[in-house]
Amino acid sequence: MSAAESANAAATAVSGHGSGEPRPATGRRSPALAGRVRVPGDKSVSHRSLIFGLFAEGTTHITGLLEGEDVLNTAKACAALGACVTRTGEGTWEVTGTGGRGLASPKAPLDFGNSGTGVRLMMGAVAGQAVIAAFDGDASLRRRPMKRVLDPLAQMGAEVVASAEGGRLPLTLKGQTEAQPITYETPVPSAQVKSAVLLAGLGADGETVVIEREATRDHTERMLAHFGAHITVEAHGAHGRRITLKGRPHLVAAPVDVPADPSSAAFPMVAALLVPGSDVTLTDVMMNPLRTGLITTLLEMGADITVVAERTEGGERVADLRVRHSRLKGVEVPPERAPAMIDEYPILAVAAACAEGVTAMRGLAELRVKESDRLAAVAAGLAACGVAHEVIGDDLLVTGADTVKGGGPVATHMDHRIAMAFLVLGLASEDGVSVDDVAFIATSFPTFLPMMRDLGAIID
Repeated sequence: MSAAESANAAATAVSGHGSGEPRPATGRRSPALAGRVRVPGDKSVSHRSLIFGLFAEGTTHITGLLEGEDVLNTAKACAALGACVTRTGEGTWEVTGTGGRGLASPKAPLDFGNSGTGVRLMMGAVAGQAVIAAFDGDASLRRRPMKRVLDPLAQMGAEVVASAEGGRLPLTLKGQTEAQPITYETPVPSAQVKSAVLLAGLGADGETVVIEREATRDHTERMLAHFGAHITVEAHGAHGRRITLKGRPHLVAAPVDVPADPSSAAFPMVAALLVPGSDVTLTDVMMNPLRTGLITTLLEMGADITVVAERTEGGERVADLRVRHSRLKGVEVPPERAPAMIDEYPILAVAAACAEGVTAMRGLAELRVKESDRLAAVAAGLAACGVAHEVIGDDLLVTGADTVKGGGPVATHMDHRIAMAFLVLGLASEDGVSVDDVAFIATSFPTFLPMMRDLGAIID
């Protein structure tokens, strides 16, 4: 079965969506949630396991792969660039890479749908190779900025042959046979930018160095080492890191067991905290310290979260999390924590809506360039549900209450995390919360609705 056939079969198996019509839904006040569940595999690790399988010599065996639309589009792109990509079972995939042969120029544009991670990482992969590739995506992705990635890739020799206004999609990128190694300090904390530069550095003759003032998720660095690259990571300043990659490594296929995604676990986790009487266990959740900012914040708010059976699997720390209903209090969330929880602010805002006092979330500029302007979308959703809040510059201040009225419909702006967050708020609100479209939840958490219903949530 080809990669495209595998991806299409997986999409059908896990979701059955794709009609293109909006699918509104309502989360309603629910009885106690209970159960033991495993959320889908981590999206960041899933993307990277496929991409490193593309570059490696031999066949990479992947288990626990997230079979959401974003990752499936990356699988198709890897096949178009020369890998043999096969789905062998639920969440189980094989990628036979190009080894030292180099990538192939794809015959058609690479369509990444809604995935900023997939498109930006693959731009880096192409930049260090002698190929030309066209990149495209849906209406949401076409609005997202790409210059932050294209600027360092241009320094390495890549050429933008064509693009939409402002360097946005659709665009065509021409890579270089011999990429130039650079030392690059990221202007904003971004694992996507860092990863794109390191992936381009695979084709550079020399050392590629990325300096970040605030440490971001380090899955690319971990996976480079896992596949045999020579990479060093050193502390830089108070919170940053200096990453050095030796170019032209011989990458060798290595098995990847994808842990459960902490960004997806955030939704049933907060639901269990907010719905009275709830007791939910989330299994195999990644506990990488650069991904646990939400858990740290919720514990500061008084959350009853017990870490059970912490262990190391596939180079990542994982654990089971027992989560019980809790009375939360407002806290100050410092800006330097943002890189460790950048995707979790919508659901944190929901937790804050039900907490006592004010929760101040600082330094959220990066939320403005996600799948939607998430800061504006969260604020509008809170307003629609009667939650007191303020946006001051790049800070969000939420004043919680014992009872949230609810309302809607909340405009999701094609953003999966906005949809899931406000459905969770509905479970603990008086009147429930409606959202205008749940179709895009399939990009990251295709089993969200049935899993939440199995725990006892009322979502219709």
